Amino acid sequence: MKIIVAEDSVLFREGLVRLLQDAGHTVVAAVGDAEALVAAAEQDADLAVVDVRMPPRGDDDGALAAVQLRATRPELGILLLSQHLELRHCLELIGTPGFGYLLKDRVLRLDEFDEALSRVATGGIALDPEVVQGLVRSHRAPAALAALTPREHDVLALVAEGHSNTTVAAQLVLSERTIEAHMRNIFTKLGLHDDGATHRRVLAVVTYLESAGAD
Repeated sequence: MKIIVAEDSVLFREGLVRLLQDAGHTVVAAVGDAEALVAAAEQDADLAVVDVRMPPRGDDDGALAAVQLRATRPELGILLLSQHLELRHCLELIGTPGFGYLLKDRVLRLDEFDEALSRVATGGIALDPEVVQGLVRSHRAPAALAALTPREHDVLALVAEGHSNTTVAAQLVLSERTIEAHMRNIFTKLGLHDDGATHRRVLAVVTYLESAGAD
């Protein structure tokens, strides 16, 4: 796949480029600030891997650039990386197709990282477990989510991280058919009906994350 890398640390950027190339991907641009990222996104690319904190301000410029790119290049997959959990400005992207957010130490788990890249580039989602926990912590679920059983909450939390039914089944030591049944129940309880025009799985994740992020 064709990837743009946006990371202000030269050492980490070069290491990430080498890792991606060794995995068989093509790095079409490697830049060190948010403005260069926006310019680089004019190239043909499948995915942008973006550090949340970047120049010119050294704040969450990378996250702001990601929001801008989602508006101008909606087909471009975006994977945010961060040393520490920072959710400002990117909440509207979480749960949307073709978006991921991982903490940087997840990059060292090469198989998981490459899987996340592929998932996001093909319109899926990939959220670090700490991102999901950060959203859920200290917030009360609305009535619709309160109707879910503890096991359905477990299933939806893993789906929110971007896992497929197969990997959810493996992690919970359940059959894939059981996970499918849980997902049908979740859709029903959240009032998400299959009308052929919406992606119920994404809507379920958005409902879950929006409720977690509500005050």
